[in-house]
Amino acid sequence: MDLVMPSKSRSYSKLTKEALKLLGQSIKLARKGRRMSEKDLAERVGIARSTLQKVENGDPVVDIGIVFEAAVLTGVPLFEPEATSLASHLRGVRDKLELMPTYIRKPKGEVKDDF
Repeated sequence: MDLVMPSKSRSYSKLTKEALKLLGQSIKLARKGRRMSEKDLAERVGIARSTLQKVENGDPVVDIGIVFEAAVLTGVPLFEPEATSLASHLRGVRDKLELMPTYIRKPKGEVKDDF
């Protein structure tokens, strides 16, 4: 007799979801601000482009090390003191993203990212 285990769907708190979304959107904003394509950043992090899209969308299944590496490579600060709600920060990042171009062209010169 085969037993089928029900799949468990992990639930996350509202603050966790907001934090993941904020960090992902902040990485996306910083990537675009540095004129990096999804492909460029994914290659630098050592992941597939689809994984980077999950990072930028705040998907909780992505390894935290990958998320932090993407943040470091784009210059996104990792911690905010006394965060009780990140919704207002997330709205600000979304507003800025709406002003960014949808297509990112490569810069004519070499990217200087020694920080």
